[in-house]
Amino acid sequence: MKQEIKVFLEKIESAKSILLTVHKNPDGDALCTMLALYQLICLNYGKECVCVYDGNVPEALHYVALRGRAHYFEHVDLSNAFDLAILLDYGTVNNIGGTRPALDAAKFLVEIDHHKNDNKIGHLCLDDDTASATACLLYDIMIEAGWKYDDKVLQVLALGILTDTGNFKYARDGRPLRIMANLVEQGIEINKLLELLNNKPRKTIQTEARVVADAEFFYKNRLAVAIVDSDAYKNLDGRGENALSLLGQIKGVEYIALLKQQKKNQIGVSLRSKNLPVNKIAEQLGGGGHMFAAGAVVRDSLENVKKNIIDIFKEV
Repeated sequence: MKQEIKVFLEKIESAKSILLTVHKNPDGDALCTMLALYQLICLNYGKECVCVYDGNVPEALHYVALRGRAHYFEHVDLSNAFDLAILLDYGTVNNIGGTRPALDAAKFLVEIDHHKNDNKIGHLCLDDDTASATACLLYDIMIEAGWKYDDKVLQVLALGILTDTGNFKYARDGRPLRIMANLVEQGIEINKLLELLNNKPRKTIQTEARVVADAEFFYKNRLAVAIVDSDAYKNLDGRGENALSLLGQIKGVEYIALLKQQKKNQIGVSLRSKNLPVNKIAEQLGGGGHMFAAGAVVRDSLENVKKNIIDIFKEV
């Protein structure tokens, strides 16, 4: 990885224009890692980057440091090819969305990701699918590069780790804990970051509570399936993490499937597991993700997707 990082630094040094982007509907790890890299490049190279995303950002993330630097892609002129594009935390090409043409047009593309992906698109890939969060990867790059950083960088890196590990519940090893210990020793206050994230609209909490109350259970309660129809989806903030968390606390539930009707025939599927992998199931649906937290977007009716999910878990 040291040689790859060296090439990465050379590309930043020589680039006159730099684009940063992440997967569609960015979560905490995606958004915060992009903002951290923006600030690191600004501090160490004196260069401004263009930060864009497709989809929506959860309202709880609107108040994180540097949030104003990230823009919805249609509000930014992306018509000129960038010297360097950096794609973070994207998973698969299906998750990129409307920023894909700008990535394809870039003269050089770097990807930094912790998802397992057999179809990489970067000219240079700084990937590690054993990492618990892309924020962990960027932290390691920052230290290896000897970059200077400020409290804003540390704050958003900490938020990226907290959100993608579910406050360490999904940590794959001790690495995110060691990184967080270093961040805390440098002044990061975890309780304040958690308070920052505890800032959802009332309608979102009420919607997620109703979704949990209406959930159905299959296979001796091992599988919980919850539905967010198109009307409720308008009130959903992010991926419905509260609903997923509550369902996961029910005794006997081993798997959770949250189906979100984003459009008439476009269903977002979020899968969670307590002990057994769900990423392979997400791959069957055209998606992917982590071992215990994965997802996909399926273009079919809500009824068909629900039936398919129930059938798939019959074999698990």
